[in-house]
Parts: sequence; structure tokens; C-alpha cells
Amino acid sequence: MAKKLKVTLVRGLAGKRKEHIQAVRSLGLKKVRQTRVLEDNPMVRGNIQKARHLVSVEEIEE
Repeated sequence: MAKKLKVTLVRGLAGKRKEHIQAVRSLGLKKVRQTRVLEDNPMVRGNIQKARHLVSVEEIEE
């Protein structure tokens, strides 16, 4: 079973640092409460870590 991550943007991006906005955009999130299900890999984990104060993460099994 491959692990996947359910990532939700919980805070707005207005006034945030450029690198945080880029990390959130690379996760495919644009609007507050938007959710994406992504593969669990180092690139995704790194972007989540960089913007951890803006997103919530749940691990799901598929």
C-alpha cells in the first residue's frame, strides 16, 4: 500500500514570505480550505515542512 498525504491550506497567503507562498503553490494549493491528496515523497515532505504553519496534513492509506 502506498502512503498518501491529504494536505489542506488552512491559512491565507496574504503578507506571507515569498518562499512560503512558493512552497504552498508547489503543493498545488491556491485557496484556503483547498485540499489535495499527494504521494508521500521527500519533495512533498520538504514543501510541507517549509509551510507547516499554513497547512494541515493527514496520512491516508490507499
